[in-house]
Amino acid sequence: MPHDFNQQVIEEFRANKGRVGGPFEGGRLLLLTTTGARTGRPHTTPVAYLPDGGDRVLVIASAAGSPRHPAWYHNLVAHPEVTVEAGAFTYPARAVVLEGEERDRAFARAVEADPGWVAYQERTRRVIPVIALYEITQGPPHINASSMGEAIKVVHDAFRRELALIRDEMAKGGSTLGAQLRVNCLTFCQGLHNHHTGEDTALFPFLADRHPGHAPVLARLREEHERIADLVERLRRAVGEDGVAGEPDAAREEVARLTAELEAHLTYEEERLIPLLDATG
Repeated sequence: MPHDFNQQVIEEFRANKGRVGGPFEGGRLLLLTTTGARTGRPHTTPVAYLPDGGDRVLVIASAAGSPRHPAWYHNLVAHPEVTVEAGAFTYPARAVVLEGEERDRAFARAVEADPGWVAYQERTRRVIPVIALYEITQGPPHINASSMGEAIKVVHDAFRRELALIRDEMAKGGSTLGAQLRVNCLTFCQGLHNHHTGEDTALFPFLADRHPGHAPVLARLREEHERIADLVERLRRAVGEDGVAGEPDAAREEVARLTAELEAHLTYEEERLIPLLDATG
């Protein structure tokens, strides 16, 4: 893509914590910063990604079906350590080019989710690479926020946006529940579990120590975490964590239940905790 267009997307992405319009609206986008293979200078590029569960996401070096790999692909092959900006979070990652059957399975999932990928492959003789970006854990995650209160809202909005994407994908999915959609759901479930575990073990004790009068609020939030965990487990079963296709109607019902419960929980938590966090500094 032209440099000026890329720069506009980058600026919009950063200003809106991952939300952009134009051709990327309603899609999954990250900013990938690589080190130039020849220059050694950092280069940032907007790239579509696929959730892949665990500690990695996938990106595809399609270059819209160009006969040559995009520059960012050559950069990460030469320098596999990259930086990922995912809206709410920024983190270092290690890039690994997938090979053989692993690459083919990942690309097939991408095509199942968006047939545009196969159109890109048909335009070129090169095999379009699929790259896994493994997060390099270096302590607590870096949230793209200037205060603890803002951090809560930024993370919550990222969950809202992802759940909205999953609902839209399910609405378009017809009578089947595709492999990539199952991965999206399970990745979301794991991320939500990790977030709530972090709150239960770190944030809530921190606030209880400094604001003992708010113990009833924290107790209610913990109870809501338990209810949401039950709904998450129901969604896991509905989408078929073992890789067997789940029942689409059952999965849609579980997503609707989870959406209603989670939105009420997030809103209540923001109303009650953001003022405390901002006051705490």
